[in-house]
Amino acid sequence: MRGERTAATGDKGRAKIARQVVLPWAKSLEISLKNIRVRFFRSLVTVASLVLAVAFLSFTLTGGEVASGLLGTGSPELRAALATAGYDLPAAGADGETQRPGASPKERWIVMLSLLVCTVGIVNAQLMAVTERFREIGTMKCLGALDRFILRLFLLEAGIQGLAGSVIGTLAGLAIGLATGLVRFGWVGVAEFPVAGLWRVLSVSIAVGVGLSLLGVVYPAVVAARMRPVEAMRSQE
Repeated sequence: MRGERTAATGDKGRAKIARQVVLPWAKSLEISLKNIRVRFFRSLVTVASLVLAVAFLSFTLTGGEVASGLLGTGSPELRAALATAGYDLPAAGADGETQRPGASPKERWIVMLSLLVCTVGIVNAQLMAVTERFREIGTMKCLGALDRFILRLFLLEAGIQGLAGSVIGTLAGLAIGLATGLVRFGWVGVAEFPVAGLWRVLSVSIAVGVGLSLLGVVYPAVVAARMRPVEAMRSQE
């Protein structure tokens, strides 16, 4: 009986220690926001690159939605104007979902390249951030921080930066796309803009931006999480 009580007490003690080591998400978010404020200018560079890439994506999607709204009017003049502007138009007489003009191949390639360059830039910036924070990571690990806590910090920071950059870039690209449609096609280019298209532009652009930010931080975060405390503390001596 005494051995059973001792084992039970030991199990409770280990469970209590485990609960003490795991920090709540609110505390992790607070630490992530503090780290972003401390490294504000580096975070600003990462966010700026994301803003540019997402803004171009949002601009391209907005142009497609403007063209879709104009094509839906059935006006031959607007169809000719869209063809002159370089849109890939569906066959004449198509209706429904098939009446969705696409961007030119050149625009699609530029969008993909800009997103790829943005992802590479995020990976590079996060790897440099890991290098600068060796001692901080080692200190947290010496104090009992688990690998998943380090991973969570980097993912939260990337998520916050990605959300901020995606929202700013999406709104900027949307505004520029609508302004371009207004200049090219007149007021009808904005008046015929579909409401569903607005939500598509917002959801796709923000989702892609946040996804790229998280994708770019996965490898640096894993490197930081797997780092041994002794190596982290020795690296800046």
